[in-house]
Amino acid sequence: MKNSDAIIRLQDLCKTYQSKNTTVYALDKINLEIKRGEIFGIIGMSGAGKSTLVRCINLLEKPTSGDVIFDNQNLTLLSPQKLREARRSMGMIFQQFNLLMQRTALENVCFPMEIAGIKKQEAQARAAELLEIVGLADRKNSYPSQLSGGQKQRVAIARALATNPKVLLCDEATSALDPNTTRGVLELLKDINKRLGITVVIITHEMSVIEEVCQRVAIIDSSKIAEIGTVEQIFTSPKSDAAKHLIYQEPKKENSFQEKENRCCRIVFNGGTAFEPILGKMILECQDTVNILYANTKNIDGEVYGEMIVQLPKDDRSANRMLAYLKNTNVQAEEVDYV
Repeated sequence: MKNSDAIIRLQDLCKTYQSKNTTVYALDKINLEIKRGEIFGIIGMSGAGKSTLVRCINLLEKPTSGDVIFDNQNLTLLSPQKLREARRSMGMIFQQFNLLMQRTALENVCFPMEIAGIKKQEAQARAAELLEIVGLADRKNSYPSQLSGGQKQRVAIARALATNPKVLLCDEATSALDPNTTRGVLELLKDINKRLGITVVIITHEMSVIEEVCQRVAIIDSSKIAEIGTVEQIFTSPKSDAAKHLIYQEPKKENSFQEKENRCCRIVFNGGTAFEPILGKMILECQDTVNILYANTKNIDGEVYGEMIVQLPKDDRSANRMLAYLKNTNVQAEEVDYV
């Protein structure tokens, strides 16, 4: 990736905290580039370091070492005034919305413009326009206590857009919402990305959020980047243990067969083959049956990705015939140990 393509570059980024006897690494030599105009996901388990990472991107947390390059400026070298100006190009939304309870939706969206010194009439016009974009034009005079969780988050998104940011940082922005409301908010983020060209960075622990909207994703594990790639690449062929743990649920023991000597095969669905009757054709061709031990597929932009693990026949000739069939039909499959 060329540097000119990246709106955010993190170079050897470290964040440490000192305890009595040891140094604790919240972030350990993070190297990451986020392209201008993309929707980029950062995912990890609780405590992996992802929230610290997003706060270091806009220097709400000052890195212990390393560089944060935003729009060709090294934020770590800026004066406080220049840093405040740069932050106006980075909107942020949070899990708990962080709205001002004594202000209406319109007044909440106006708030960052007031701080920036924009005239009241101009700010109100801009706020009304943004509330229309997020689908809340009719709730501009409502207070947060009169809004649902999804509506509060939409107000928070409108407020984050008030200063015309180049990047929208979303820190667990859907974690407090139910699945239907989450889908609506994610669709809104996709629409904002497409309509306004704003780069969106989504921090989450939910793989379903990544698959719904992101184009690329970084897996963070134990304060380090474990893996980076397109969502398709990560879902189809996860390399790191952290990615595999997040993508594929742990198989339940009761789903395993007692005949441990049986050979097993992992079949990967990569969009192009997901809707074809792969197993049906294989069974008819090879004149033998398989047991499905485990299956987990994901819908990404209307295509299905994921994996299935099947127990092959006990007869080695039948098992080998099935593996050869899959190979000859260009299906991604491999023999695996499964307990």
